[in-house]
Amino acid sequence: MAEAIKDRVRNFIVENFLFGDTSYQLADDASLIENDIIDSTAVLELVAFIEDNFGITMSDTDIVPANLDSLARISSFIETRAGSVAA
Repeated sequence: MAEAIKDRVRNFIVENFLFGDTSYQLADDASLIENDIIDSTAVLELVAFIEDNFGITMSDTDIVPANLDSLARISSFIETRAGSVAA
């Protein structure tokens, strides 16, 4: 399940923020903010994507780099939240 989540998030990021540039090697732990892949507007798009695709409601306290700054962090956040929603 973790890889499926990560793949869906990676595809979203490539399509929306890298404009379909599949040649860009996006490492799982690369900072999306420090590498100028996402900005404040993109964070809002990412939050909407997560909420719409994974059935998670994110509060303001969830919208922090610790949860959204890399593929690994985003996937971990989604897995944790999706697991707590299902429980």
